Amino acid sequence: MRILPSFTALAPFLILLGSCVGPAAQRPVAQPAPAPARPAPAAPAPVPQAQPSPVAKEWQYRPVAPGSWRYRAEAAGSSAAFGSGVADAQLTLRCDRASRRVSLARAGGMAGAGAGTGQGALIVRTSYGAASWPATVSAGAAGQLVAFRAASDTGLDQLAYSRGKIAVEAAGQPMLIVPAWAEISRVIEDCRG
Repeated sequence: MRILPSFTALAPFLILLGSCVGPAAQRPVAQPAPAPARPAPAAPAPVPQAQPSPVAKEWQYRPVAPGSWRYRAEAAGSSAAFGSGVADAQLTLRCDRASRRVSLARAGGMAGAGAGTGQGALIVRTSYGAASWPATVSAGAAGQLVAFRAASDTGLDQLAYSRGKIAVEAAGQPMLIVPAWAEISRVIEDCRG
């Protein structure tokens, strides 16, 4: 007697055997050849030099005037002067402790005064906005337009806490843009303390 397994009895084993075979080996796919390098584009024809763009009109984007602030304690209070040297202050903030007033003096203020009246205004610009401060031509310092504020005036806080810069304008004078340094706060606090 011959014992040969029948084909039907082996069929389930053959199916399992077929599932044990790994995936068929794949042939590498041929990659397209790289495109030949393109020649660099020709340099454009030289363009005539354009005129420089106009300076930004917003005062915040203009540079500050050359110079620095100098603080000085005085018998009657204190002062902070901005300029390139001790003798040529362009802007001076002064505290008068006795009257509890702070003065802001802009050099060259004669042009900002009304005709023969000795009156004018300083436009003070800070990061909080602009304010017009009534001013007079100083009798003691020729050519200075001076505005006075009470030491408690909130306009002084705007000077002290302005972000980065302060601008002061007087009629007939170019805008003076100065850095908002700690010397300003010191003079104001001297008058309040």
